[in-house]
Amino acid sequence: MNYLFYGLETFLMEKEIKKILSQANVEDYSVSKYDLESNLIDDIIEDASMISLFNDQKVILVDNAYIFTRKVVKNPLNHDLKKLEEYLNHPNPSTVLIFSIEYEKIDSVKKITKSIKKNGVVKEFNKNTQMTSIVKEMLGEYTMSPQDLSFFIERVGNQLLILEQELIKIKNYKLDDHHITREDIITLTHKNIDVDIFALIEAIVSKNKEKAMEIYSEMIKRNEEPIKIIVMLANQFRIIYQAKELYKMGYTGDNIATKLGIHPYRIKLALASANKYSSNVLLKAIDDLAELDLNIKSGKCDKTLGLELFILGL
Repeated sequence: MNYLFYGLETFLMEKEIKKILSQANVEDYSVSKYDLESNLIDDIIEDASMISLFNDQKVILVDNAYIFTRKVVKNPLNHDLKKLEEYLNHPNPSTVLIFSIEYEKIDSVKKITKSIKKNGVVKEFNKNTQMTSIVKEMLGEYTMSPQDLSFFIERVGNQLLILEQELIKIKNYKLDDHHITREDIITLTHKNIDVDIFALIEAIVSKNKEKAMEIYSEMIKRNEEPIKIIVMLANQFRIIYQAKELYKMGYTGDNIATKLGIHPYRIKLALASANKYSSNVLLKAIDDLAELDLNIKSGKCDKTLGLELFILGL
C-alpha cells in the first residue's frame, strides 16, 4: 500500500504512522527509513521492490517528501520521478510505502501527486478545527466539564504534543479520581507564555492599547520577565516586516516560510498583521525595542515601566 501524509500537525501524522506500523505487525528490522533530501528515489524503489526475508510485510518511511509539493529545497537531488510513478502503478504488495512531509499543501497539479492519489492514500494533517474532540479522545476514561476543557486548551495552547504531555501529568496525579477540575488544571499545568505573547502582539497590531495593557499586566503579575517579552516582541515584529517586504516582491506565503526558515503558520499570521502597519512603523518598533533593551541593561530605564511606555506609544 502507498501513502502520502502532509500537513503541519506532525503529532497527528506520527500517530497515524504508528497506527499503520501496529496494524502491519512488523519488527523494527523490517522498517526502513529514508529522507528525500538525502536519499535518491532509486534506492527507495529498489528497497520497496524487494521481498522481505523475515516478515510477510515491510514498511518504508520516507520523510521530507517535497517532490509532491512546491517547497523549494536547497541543492535538491536528481530524483527519477518516472521510476517512482512506475512503482506506484505496480507496487510490491508486501511493502507499505509511506511518504510524509511537514508542509501545509501538496501540489495537486504535479503528475507524481496525481499518481499517488490514484494508486494510494493521501491524507492531510493540518490544524484541526475539532481540537476539543481530539483532547476528549486524549482524556480516555477521564472527564472534564466543557468549560474546563476549553479553559485547558486556552491555558496550555494548541500544540497537541504539549496538550498530551500536560494531560499525562494530570492523570498521573489524579490516579483513581477520573474527573479533572479547573483547580487541577491551574495547579498542575504550566501556562504557555506563547499564548500570551501572541495575544499581546495581536492586541498591539490591532492598536487595542487597553487589551494590550491588560495582557501585559497579567503577565507581570505571573512574574514573566519583561526582557524576555521584549525579545519575543522584537522577533515577531521582525518576522512581520520581512514577510511584508517579501510579499511585496511577489513571494507566496510558502516561499516566504522556506526563505526565512519559519513555520508556514507563523508566516500566515505575520502576513495577516502586515497590512496593519507600514514598513517604516515596523522598523521603528524594532529599533525602539532594541533601544529599550539597551537602556534597561545599562540601567537607564526600569524594565517594567519601559515596556509599558512602549506599548502605550504604539
